[in-house]
Amino acid sequence: DITDIFKRDDVKFEIFKKLVKSGSVVRGIVTKNTKDRPRSFFDNIDDWAKEQGASGLAYFTIEQDKKINGKGTIGKFFAAEAIKEIMNTTSAEIGDSIFLSCGNMADVEKILSQARQKIAYDLNLIDENTFAFCWIVDYPMFEKDNLTKKIKFSHNPFSMPQGDIKNLDLTKPLELKAYQYDIVCNGVELSSGAIRNHIPELMYKLFAIAGYSKTIVNEKFSGMINALSYGAPPHGGIAPGIDRIVMLLTEEKNIREVTMFPMNQNAQDLMMNAPSVISDEQLKELNLVIKKK
Repeated sequence: DITDIFKRDDVKFEIFKKLVKSGSVVRGIVTKNTKDRPRSFFDNIDDWAKEQGASGLAYFTIEQDKKINGKGTIGKFFAAEAIKEIMNTTSAEIGDSIFLSCGNMADVEKILSQARQKIAYDLNLIDENTFAFCWIVDYPMFEKDNLTKKIKFSHNPFSMPQGDIKNLDLTKPLELKAYQYDIVCNGVELSSGAIRNHIPELMYKLFAIAGYSKTIVNEKFSGMINALSYGAPPHGGIAPGIDRIVMLLTEEKNIREVTMFPMNQNAQDLMMNAPSVISDEQLKELNLVIKKK
């Protein structure tokens, strides 16, 4: 995170400075020893980011003649001392380049997460013969919606919050973490799971934070509430995605290549010829009526 860099007087990149003043953040990705890469390498990354829906990725390369300077379209906007601070913050060195994104936290994190993988592929940094696993844990229980600014569940609303259940501080919902977990391999989510919230009264309180009344919870999730009201022990689980595991083992890039009846990009199953026209008899059997606009 190099947001504070753009509060310096010797940084003249006004587009980012104005955005930072209005609350945006700036984060960057350092690419090691890329000073000799052609400009097309950098422009391709910038163009790719725009194709993903972002405004692009600003970039410059750190060089040193008599003094440290930035090479690239925005390098001239950074004084030597500002670049040194960037180097200290990011552990960048002479000859490295840095791609920058500015905006709200969610958008910046999303595009830089995608850019990290894109850049790694372009620089041939990924070992295709390795299965790299990791556990994703400590999911936030809630998050703030960027549009409505309201609190909502970040992922699984039925998971158990972490901590002492009898002494949870529900006045700070954004600080609550949930017992949710994923297994990821080579950037692909293979399994997802959680410890279930088996206490109805606690569930009511958590749903209330997200704007759901007890009445609405009972209406929408009556089956679960009724089952848990009879008493349930602490329990949880995890669901492996067998098709995703097979996709990695067979070195396929698209999950449709290993799915038995894959759909195309128009959500059509060509083998089963679905979806297909529904007959009047079928509609009548299901008590359905098609109304044409």
